[in-house]
Amino acid sequence: MIDVALLIGRLLFVALLYLFLFAIMKTGIGLVRGQRAKEKSWTIAVESGPKELRGVQIAVHGPVIVGRNPGADIVIGAAFVSGRHARFSLMGQNLFVEDLGSTNGTLVNDSPIVQPVALRDKDVVTIGDVTIKVRYA
Repeated sequence: MIDVALLIGRLLFVALLYLFLFAIMKTGIGLVRGQRAKEKSWTIAVESGPKELRGVQIAVHGPVIVGRNPGADIVIGAAFVSGRHARFSLMGQNLFVEDLGSTNGTLVNDSPIVQPVALRDKDVVTIGDVTIKVRYA
């Protein structure tokens, strides 16, 4: 009789343990989903320039290269844009833009840059005749 009671006790303990682990997993998944929904991210959007580029919007999750080179993330087919003209990159929660040694330079809010510059929400980056607006939302 004691053996049956111990067996039932063990099975009940295992069932409660599985229910507890299931509840923890469900709570953890809910927290992760909630954090992703509230997380802000950087996007860059081409506002003016060639008509095929206008309206292009890219979420920045890693480096974004802008230039004339076909391997760039945003390709600007103009002679006054260098092959690898500028790079947008994340450092923590901050977005930076840097000129990659281009001939004609990169402007942030109409000011030329010579080193990486931290961007703020609604800053405007100009590369040649293309303007790119930065958003953090």
